[in-house]
Order: sequence, then C-alpha cells, then structure tokens
Amino acid sequence: MTTRYPERPDASAGSLPTPPAFRADRLTPAVADRLVAACPSTALSRRAGVLVYDVGACTACGRCRQEVPEAVVDSGVFELAALTRGHLVKEIVLRGGGSGTDRGPRERG
Repeated sequence: MTTRYPERPDASAGSLPTPPAFRADRLTPAVADRLVAACPSTALSRRAGVLVYDVGACTACGRCRQEVPEAVVDSGVFELAALTRGHLVKEIVLRGGGSGTDRGPRERG
C-alpha cells in the first residue's frame, strides 16, 4: 500500500514528454483531419464538428505537435488519474465545424 505518494516531486519528471493540449481557437476541421492522420495511437478521431481526444490512448509521442505546432502545446501534466474511462475522453468543438461555437474541451462519459 502506498501511503505517501509522491513523497516529493521527482525532478526527472520534468524532462519526460507529456500528453498534448489543444488550442480550440486554432482547431478547424482541416487541422483536425491533419492531427488525426498524424496520430499513430489512434488517440485522436473526428466526428462531425468535434475532435475527440482519448487521453488514455495517447502515448505522448509528439507527432500531433510536430504536424500542427500552432494548435498543439505540451499539457505539462505527467500523471493522469480518472474514476472512469470516459473521463479520459475529451471532445473539442472545432472552429467552423458545425455548431459555430468554441466551447473548448469537455468530458464525455
């Protein structure tokens, strides 16, 4: 049983890759299609006017960030925890992608 995790932050964690964060103001359907095509882990998919991001499937490889650096940044979040699998799936409304509104990330599930 772990009772004091973490006892203190591990300095080496700062050099590890973290999952991406997406800038909703830069996400159009065309950009989302490029991101989906670049993702080798299938953590990204697109449905109508929404980019679906499965944080649990993401390997933090950085290919999405390389493909569209103006729309993707490092999240800086190394450790992820969720009570249900659905809390790891984010839906990001695309700019000009159907609903006409930018509501940013929201949890599904």
